[in-house]
Amino acid sequence: MRDYVILTDSSCDLPAELAEKMGIRVVPLSVLVDGTEYMNYLDGREIGFKAFYDKIREGCTATTSAVNIAAFKEAMKAIVNEGKDVLYIGFSSGLSATVGAGINAARELSEEYPGSKIYAVDTLGASLGQGMTVYYAAKKQQEGASIEEVRDFVEQRRLNQAHWFTVDDLNHLKRGGRISPTTAAIGTMLNIKPVMHMDNEGHLVAVGKVRGRKASLKELVNSMEASALPGENPTIFISHGDCLEDAEYVASLVREKLGIDDIIINYVGPVIGAHTGPGVVALFFWASER
Repeated sequence: MRDYVILTDSSCDLPAELAEKMGIRVVPLSVLVDGTEYMNYLDGREIGFKAFYDKIREGCTATTSAVNIAAFKEAMKAIVNEGKDVLYIGFSSGLSATVGAGINAARELSEEYPGSKIYAVDTLGASLGQGMTVYYAAKKQQEGASIEEVRDFVEQRRLNQAHWFTVDDLNHLKRGGRISPTTAAIGTMLNIKPVMHMDNEGHLVAVGKVRGRKASLKELVNSMEASALPGENPTIFISHGDCLEDAEYVASLVREKLGIDDIIINYVGPVIGAHTGPGVVALFFWASER
């Protein structure tokens, strides 16, 4: 069996050391902050995560664009030239054209290198939801699974990959067109916090609202209690928009209510954070359904 490399993009929000340790390669996406472009590396070498959120709090505008096909081809070609196959596991097509560029790059290079296996899979996930899928795929690889077995695992399990999250500031959802200005104004006045998740098409969907920040964080864990697959979550993931204490509070509830101790917490990177703003907290786990 030929060696293969798992490739993803930086919206996976995995800790840089973990990705490196597991041999996961990452194509950086970019973020524009007040007109200056920064590459979103997992180690924050061009723009630190805290520095990014500080800029957003100061009123800077941040926008993103999908990575171009050339960047994917370059990353994939480098792996093929090492004599290895490629499995790209990408950012939800319901939120970005990024995975489409990866799929097209894989298709074009498969024709160029007919002796190589170059596959691309849409996780229908984002942030550490995507990262969690990539992590479990890399674990399968370490256990000796073939590239096809890992590809099929991602495709079969992606609709069991739950993303539950809440935001502290409704104005970022308003700017992104997720909620109306009126809803944002009334919600802010009444201290209403939305509870959202990712649907089966990989879109963000509001599923409820609660009053107060603590209640919204508890609601994430309630959702996990209701739908987590028993025994299927040795490791779960929590991402946050520069609000580590809130993420740690959610982790403490998960430990207390579900008895899961291995919890990976990391920042929501600039690519996702440009749309959610500071104060987002997201919980990711394997569930009976999304």
